[in-house]
Amino acid sequence: MIKLEHIHVFFDNRGKITSAVKNVSLEIKKGEVFGIVGTSGAGKSTLLRTINLLQRPTSGKVIINDQDISQLKGEALRKTRLHTGMIFQQFNLINSKTVYENIAFALKVAGKGKEEINARVPEVLELVGLTDRAGAYPSTLSGGQKQRVGIARAIANNPTILLCDEPTSALDLETTNSILDLLKEINEKLGITTVIISHEMDVIKKICDRVAVMDGGELLELNDVYSIFTHPVHPFTQSLVNHTLSVELPNRLLDTSKNRLLKITYIGIKAEDAVISEAARIYNVNLNILHGKIEYISNKPYGILVIQLTGSHEDMKNAQNYLIARTFKVEEIHA
Repeated sequence: MIKLEHIHVFFDNRGKITSAVKNVSLEIKKGEVFGIVGTSGAGKSTLLRTINLLQRPTSGKVIINDQDISQLKGEALRKTRLHTGMIFQQFNLINSKTVYENIAFALKVAGKGKEEINARVPEVLELVGLTDRAGAYPSTLSGGQKQRVGIARAIANNPTILLCDEPTSALDLETTNSILDLLKEINEKLGITTVIISHEMDVIKKICDRVAVMDGGELLELNDVYSIFTHPVHPFTQSLVNHTLSVELPNRLLDTSKNRLLKITYIGIKAEDAVISEAARIYNVNLNILHGKIEYISNKPYGILVIQLTGSHEDMKNAQNYLIARTFKVEEIHA
């Protein structure tokens, strides 16, 4: 569906050349939710905007459905953009127009007639759960409702591609989750290829099928989301994942002179095994669980457990080796 080949984007600021995107190549499959993650200044927003040529690449090709659109201009570019919807971080609604009128405006710009507009607007309002807010103005809406209007506007013209530029960064956690659920629902119902950029790994983890990790304008790593979280390869990716999964314990628990603190990582079906209780039963040790959770990423279990292990040196060593053999990773935590 989408292929980016050797994309470079340079900005000239009074003779000072800045390289925002450096030789990025990737493919996005039809119908998937594809994430681009990185910290501020990574180049992810610039790369996203090359897909619909809101930012023309300095060099490289943007190929949509086997057509190189990189050099399109005028009417040909306008027609191509009709197949791509875009959701913005700050909503970009027209404050002087109602919810209904904001969505209708997108259809009118695309050349739709009044009858078609009057049929389509209620459909997308129902899809995003805002039927009862059709006559409201943006100033009366919550942040989540504004973004739902933005989503409705973006999908009004039945696009095949949906570009999401940090769509939840201005929202609280609960609202973020509801917007991500809506985007996933739209992807599944309508089959729209969705590209979402974010600096938050939790957003990527919740909604994406695959993810590209960027830093300094470069593509560092690309894989399915489960692999990125369980087997990050690049040190930068490892730092992003570790930050998301970091576990902080009070100092009183970090005294390991008489015990061991272990951070245990499970993946796959092993995340559902009862290895902790088995270790306690087989060896003469006490196991105190200090922190733990199992998440499901792409419907696959991924668990982290922090335990305090007490007993004789030999028993603790044997129990630790038992856990190492039956889990994905065991790390000792030191003060």
